[in-house]
Amino acid sequence: MSRNRNVIVATGLLAFASAGLAFPFYMASSKSSPVIDSSKPLPPQATFRGPYINTGSRDIGPDHRTYPKK
Repeated sequence: MSRNRNVIVATGLLAFASAGLAFPFYMASSKSSPVIDSSKPLPPQATFRGPYINTGSRDIGPDHRTYPKK
């Protein structure tokens, strides 16, 4: 019983992982309307959030060292 249950759990995990890995390829190859339509302006949430996505960590503070140019 325990071995059968392990096989079922392993199969389920493998199916879940393969579906998760295949999802981006499915979305990229789908011929339906794109997720973001480039002919329309961005929604307000995307324009507001944009500049703050890659601002870095705020818990350490700025780096005050100067680096020589190569």
